[in-house]
Amino acid sequence: MPTRPIALVTGASRGIGRAIALRLAATHDVLAAARSARDLATLAAEIGARGGRCEPVVVDVADPASVASALAGREADVLVNNAGVGTLKPLLELTPAEWHAMVDVNFNALYHVTRAVLPGMVARGHGHVVIVGSIAGRSAFVGGAGYAATKHAAMGFAESLMLEVRDAGVKVSIVNPGSVATHFSSSLGEGTPDARREKKGQLLAGDVAEAVAAVIATPPEVLLHRVEVRILSPKRPRE
Repeated sequence: MPTRPIALVTGASRGIGRAIALRLAATHDVLAAARSARDLATLAAEIGARGGRCEPVVVDVADPASVASALAGREADVLVNNAGVGTLKPLLELTPAEWHAMVDVNFNALYHVTRAVLPGMVARGHGHVVIVGSIAGRSAFVGGAGYAATKHAAMGFAESLMLEVRDAGVKVSIVNPGSVATHFSSSLGEGTPDARREKKGQLLAGDVAEAVAAVIATPPEVLLHRVEVRILSPKRPRE
């Protein structure tokens, strides 16, 4: 069997990350990273049933020691930094734990995980780092002092890193979705994903996965650095 490129996807146990892992499994061997061993095992079984290959990697991306242990010696042709958490409330209502959770997962983990696999990409002269950001990374809103700030930071991280490694043959992209019907969004007090789709049109996790796949599939000398993904009409529910 010909060797296929390897894609490491964080936050792969559910939502957008799971959809990305399933989508990339058509063309890549997948390293699926998340904290839930059970959910990763289910994902690996589904990918295997489709004829793909998926290795679960149990890791807490917010913990530098966990990342160092789980990714030691690992190589990846593609890294999708997808893991994210969000608590939308005014700053004076945010607890220190909520603040640090968003900073650690949404921003600090970009350093921990990327730093673990980027040296191999640079040494080989090719690779692609994809960050799943948010349109909150270029806008401000009430309740976003924590969450939007981390997504603004992700934008700065992505663009600066792109400038640092492009001459080494490594691509860096950031994909910024609008509102997506996932359990992440339901955790922000909007109901279940199905209920949200019935209330108003939203992106699906698979829509974001298709955007990530398209960014990765560009020709070797072409870089899509920043992509914004929106639903065509939020007034028109998805079928």
